[in-house]
Amino acid sequence: MPKSTEAVLHRHLQAAAESVDAVLADYVEESVLITAEATHRGLAEIRAFFTQLLEGRTKGFLGAFKMKRAAVTGELAYIVWEAKPWFTFATDTILVRDGKIVLQTFAAHPASEA
Repeated sequence: MPKSTEAVLHRHLQAAAESVDAVLADYVEESVLITAEATHRGLAEIRAFFTQLLEGRTKGFLGAFKMKRAAVTGELAYIVWEAKPWFTFATDTILVRDGKIVLQTFAAHPASEA
């Protein structure tokens, strides 16, 4: 039985503290990630995005992560978070089907040029 949207969201957030490979386990080749800068299609492009986002930050980045709001309705999850000083405001919307993220949007406002 596929994981619920809430379970996938929880696992996805935990995976960010583990590795890019752990994050990618939540996606399929058909997944799409839309950001303000680009639309990333497929595992290779999504991997490149998360490699830059996660591996380009210091270890303090994940420790600074604070969830401000989370809402799950059916297949859709929405979160608002911050990770100061890197992001003063960030939001993700995630569409989950059959236990995998098939569509995600991400937007963030940087606090500084950290």
